[in-house]
Amino acid sequence: MALVPYALTRPFLFGMDPEAAHELTLNTIARTQHSVLSRAYRAPRVSDPITLAGLTFPNRVGLAAGLDKNARCIDGLGAMGFGFVEVGTVTPLAQSGNPKPRMFRLPKAQGLINRLGFNNDGLAAFVANVKRSRLYQHRVAHPDEPAALLLGLNIGKNAATPIERATEDYLTCLDGVYPYADYVTVNISSPNTKNLRSLQNDDALDALLSAISERREALAQTHGKRVPIFLKIAPDLDEAQIAVIAQTLKRYGLDAQGNVNNAWGVVATNTTLSRDAVKGMEHADEAGGLSGAPVLVMSNRVIANLRAALGADFPIIGVGGIMSAQDALSKIRAGANVVQIYSGLIYQGPELVSETASLIKNTF
Repeated sequence: MALVPYALTRPFLFGMDPEAAHELTLNTIARTQHSVLSRAYRAPRVSDPITLAGLTFPNRVGLAAGLDKNARCIDGLGAMGFGFVEVGTVTPLAQSGNPKPRMFRLPKAQGLINRLGFNNDGLAAFVANVKRSRLYQHRVAHPDEPAALLLGLNIGKNAATPIERATEDYLTCLDGVYPYADYVTVNISSPNTKNLRSLQNDDALDALLSAISERREALAQTHGKRVPIFLKIAPDLDEAQIAVIAQTLKRYGLDAQGNVNNAWGVVATNTTLSRDAVKGMEHADEAGGLSGAPVLVMSNRVIANLRAALGADFPIIGVGGIMSAQDALSKIRAGANVVQIYSGLIYQGPELVSETASLIKNTF
């Protein structure tokens, strides 16, 4: 159990500018993750293994990408009891993102709006941080041990790269992160990079998945392992768009007999552009993606539609609006195999991780 209840630190953090609080938190974790001070947020990991996409997840609760864009805090975040941690989004070149202010809290709705825009230190720094983590170093030293924590690496495109050349950025990132990832997530759904969501359309998506699949097979030969790839999609898709994405994923994620080939999965969902659930609230009209409680129902709808279209065995990571352990159950009941938390961690604290993992274990 963490030594410092989050209820004591939240008022201080919520008294700060959201991005400043974000950076203070990450800097603190980065400095303390390998010291006795990590006991302030460390928690036992609930054991509830599940096999998905050919991987054994230690439990069904993960950290969503976006919190640790530069992979600086893998060990500290993993110590909170997650079964898997996803870091990024990383782009080939460093970029500062959109102008500040670009993060906003909506406490009445337990929501967040961000328009960060893939701010990160670039691929080289990202990979160096992954290699510096004790998680990675332990794996190198003990390659035959079962993984205590799975690591997802989330990739994107630079804002300055024309959308017509987006595939080049994704392939560059895939080349860079592939040797170090348990799985790779291809982020084509952030609303904060111009035209990025157009890659969810039929022809563009098929071309992107084809190029990534071809490169992955070459990387598998080089590195002696076949890393599953997850596609991260938006919650703002209608049923027809979801059906198109599902059909495309099935072309690459099923074998000739129609069985899941552990090559592809889907992360549903990213943040939303909708403001229906927060109308009239302070900051509701800020541009960017809305996350937190207002996304739960939207995300669950997409998950349910995906599960119906993809079949019983296709890997789905459910994310969006998990503010309680019960919310996580609703995602699994909608069709997700495992879940991820981000905004819930900010509003509820690290205690949410073990609470959620325990309830899932005792329910399913």
